[in-house]
Amino acid sequence: MIPRIHKRGSETIGLIRYLYGPGTHEEHIDPHMVAAFDPLTPDPGRDPEATYGQLQRLLDQPVNALPAGRRPKKHVWHLSVRASPEDPILSDDDWAAIARRMVAATGIAPDGDEQACRWAAVRHADDHIHIIATLVRDDGRRPRLHNEARRAQTEARAIEADYGLRRVTPGDGTAAKRPTSAERHKAERRGQQRSPREELREAVRRSVAGAASEEEFFDRLASAGLLIRRRVAPSGDILGYTVALPGDRNAKGEPVFYSGSKLAPDLSLPRIRERWAKTSDDVTQQPALPPVTGPASSRRRATAAAWQALLVIDHGNDGMVAAQIAATGEVLDALAQTSAAHTRNELQAAANAFERASRSHVRAARGHDHALRQAARDLVHSGSAFGRGEDGATTAMALDMLIFLTVAAANWHAKKQHAQQAEAAHRAAAHLRAAYQAAASHPMALLHQRGSRLAPAWQRHHTAAVRQALPELADRILAEPGWPALAATIAEAQTAGHNPTTLLTQAAARRELDTAERMSDVLVWRLRRMAGLPADPQNSQGQRTSGNRSVSSPERAAQIGTRPANSSPRRR
Repeated sequence: MIPRIHKRGSETIGLIRYLYGPGTHEEHIDPHMVAAFDPLTPDPGRDPEATYGQLQRLLDQPVNALPAGRRPKKHVWHLSVRASPEDPILSDDDWAAIARRMVAATGIAPDGDEQACRWAAVRHADDHIHIIATLVRDDGRRPRLHNEARRAQTEARAIEADYGLRRVTPGDGTAAKRPTSAERHKAERRGQQRSPREELREAVRRSVAGAASEEEFFDRLASAGLLIRRRVAPSGDILGYTVALPGDRNAKGEPVFYSGSKLAPDLSLPRIRERWAKTSDDVTQQPALPPVTGPASSRRRATAAAWQALLVIDHGNDGMVAAQIAATGEVLDALAQTSAAHTRNELQAAANAFERASRSHVRAARGHDHALRQAARDLVHSGSAFGRGEDGATTAMALDMLIFLTVAAANWHAKKQHAQQAEAAHRAAAHLRAAYQAAASHPMALLHQRGSRLAPAWQRHHTAAVRQALPELADRILAEPGWPALAATIAEAQTAGHNPTTLLTQAAARRELDTAERMSDVLVWRLRRMAGLPADPQNSQGQRTSGNRSVSSPERAAQIGTRPANSSPRRR
């Protein structure tokens, strides 16, 4: 049940004509009144003798009774209440009861108040009603409507419980502003799936992802083809900005500009500037990182940054956690705009979904998110990845870690009772899982083929290593379809000089495995990253499908494969 309070109006008759009219797309069917302040209120939808003018005069009577100078200019109040698509069709009596509850909860007509505002509820579709009211009470006073939107939402949650309807997650006022009905209808007329507001919000998000300075941010906006206006103080300082799509014009042919704060709360210029804040740790403790040489290395950097962010979410304070979650949104935006074609749609959907999870009332302690923001920057500047080869395989590696990160964000939000953010993070994780399947299919197929060809003695050897390192999870891992790929990875790591049991133990200790859908896949990417193996198995050197060229037998491997997992491979 979704209540929405619309902008106040100045003409009661105009709204009445819309409610009883055919609608902009002939979608209004059988418009009729289901409830009103007075049971004898004329209904132009069902009474052939009733007119729009009669209803307008009745509703406006308290307004017109005031002296001209005391009449409020914007006196028309409008609330729509819509059921969810999966809800059953409610009767007129049900909608009438819901309307009375809504006008009581919002302060339009409190229960038992005989001098309350006049109102009427009109139903012109199965799934929603519109409530029109005039904002002067019968005693000439104004209604008390403080926080009416929040009170409408609270009442909607109670209505859902009472009628057994879909429970909509409550909001907290940090969501991006939804497009208006006029914006949606404008997009529909033009055959566009999204409104200009939504297009601009995504474009600005992508432009700020990993940006290191204000100048770079504005350069990216311009490169995205947006029209930009800067709000400049007399001192010359930039106070804010507005953006517009070149093709989005008003009736006068002028571009329609939106400020950053009207796109999303965290896209105002002051909030964007917070992302460039630095802490003392950034200056004194950040190690010098090797330069990123391409999409594959940027994805490895993103994987490492995501792992560090997981540690912060597990052990950091709320401000630091909020910063990591917000920066995760930047990584997803950067990954979406540099992804290969076969993963692009799902990654864009993941980034769009996670946008809601990146904001809450917990203020982000910026500066602690340096690693993730640098990873986002590296992704943008390294260019687009190809679908195959090392680029595609490192994409799968990064996605595997980002799934854990988004789920961790969802769990943190759930503990904080941030219902909408938790739901959004779970939706993002679902899209990331779909993108992972597309990215991982080729490298995992190669590893599966290689693992299936391992000699029986080697298969027994690697099985024993898994049972020794992960006794409680071994049966599940060995039964998964991805076990041959993990066996092939263990063989590669052992040939490179790592002890399989030690490596598996360390990989499992990094984070729980039993919540993963495919534990064997998770271990494949963890082992390949920890052992310094190429993400793409085709890039592995010195490996044969039998797995025993460098080491003649499992017994010999047990003798030489004792080097710690975090040491570098010996020269061969």
